[in-house]
Amino acid sequence: MLGTTFDRRRELERMSGNELKRFQLDRLNRLLATILPQNRFYAEKLAGMRLPLASLEEVAGLPMTGKDELGQTGQGDLAANHTYPRDQYVRFHRTSGTRGRPLVILDTADDWQWWVDTWQFVLDAADLGPADRVLTAFSFGPFIGFWTAHDAAVARGALVIPGGGLNTLARLELLQSSQATTLLCTPSYALHLAEAAVEHGIDTRGLEVRKIIVAGEPGGSVAAIRDRIEAAWNARVIDHAGATEVGPWGYADRARRGLHVVESEFIAEFLAVPSGKPAGDGELAELIDKATVDWIPP
Repeated sequence: MLGTTFDRRRELERMSGNELKRFQLDRLNRLLATILPQNRFYAEKLAGMRLPLASLEEVAGLPMTGKDELGQTGQGDLAANHTYPRDQYVRFHRTSGTRGRPLVILDTADDWQWWVDTWQFVLDAADLGPADRVLTAFSFGPFIGFWTAHDAAVARGALVIPGGGLNTLARLELLQSSQATTLLCTPSYALHLAEAAVEHGIDTRGLEVRKIIVAGEPGGSVAAIRDRIEAAWNARVIDHAGATEVGPWGYADRARRGLHVVESEFIAEFLAVPSGKPAGDGELAELIDKATVDWIPP
């Protein structure tokens, strides 16, 4: 979906069920055809599968990949599923290590552009435009965090104000002086900023901030937490979900019921907990993605 326009993203969202299935199946088969000759990890993992896949129903038969498998490389912390030699990659980032050792993920220039383009679904949900001034309140370390959000906002024409390396008070002062209209941070940090503002006599409700894009934690889609943030800032909260290993897969529903899956880029399965079988409506389920390895053109 390299370089997709706003109209093209809306077209992808409006696909009928059958159109979407055909689109996803074609993308997945071309992805596998592209990477399997060079990607030993998945070539071995899918060796018993008949390819190309004839239907999306066959996706359920693909073996799952766990984080523990990705770490079994013998190459330090580098994830096992990379397709190309290291000299073809231009971006380095690492998981946060909330479970096990941090995992290093590398991206080619095309991979990174895919991240930036897919982030546009999130920025669409936030109604972000060239007139916005976006302050990114996160550190510029190896955790991918909002690195791609930074580049996505730049690509959209917004004024992007980096807040890395600053303490909380300095970020509040920068929000004031820059007249930022949009804040990017985790839900807990949005609340922390608001609490610190009270201590320092700063009225967050009186700032120019009217949109807060959050990620990294589930709070943006938890009504009680979202309401606290919005009340503290007099701003709208827009949630986003993604993972270092797969990309930015979810964006906020305008009706505030949860998150949409970016189905043009991800094939999602919902497996019931604890049975592991396909989940029914209203059943507690685990989200499984089986379609993202490396970038592939639409």
